[in-house]
Amino acid sequence: MNTATPEAAAGSAAERTLTGRIVSNKMQKTVTVLIERKVKHPLYGKYVTRSTRYHAHTEDRLNEGDLVEIQECRPMSNQGLACRSPGRGQPRRLTFDIVR
Repeated sequence: MNTATPEAAAGSAAERTLTGRIVSNKMQKTVTVLIERKVKHPLYGKYVTRSTRYHAHTEDRLNEGDLVEIQECRPMSNQGLACRSPGRGQPRRLTFDIVR
């Protein structure tokens, strides 16, 4: 569920766009998004599911299990993040900052 789309804006670096599911909405304005991807094992050739969790900020009230699309952005806090409004019938779009 990992898609990389470079932006063609002047002076802007390529920003990653990832699609995942909300696994926690217990914080006030922040949700935890789980991104899963399939990776082929180097020795056995079996596909293994790898996952990464990101924090994303949103003003909307989102539920666990909702499908969201997050886009990398500049840091707005220690863990995060800004929000984009969702399209009708599409995954909700959130922006995030990588914090490791």
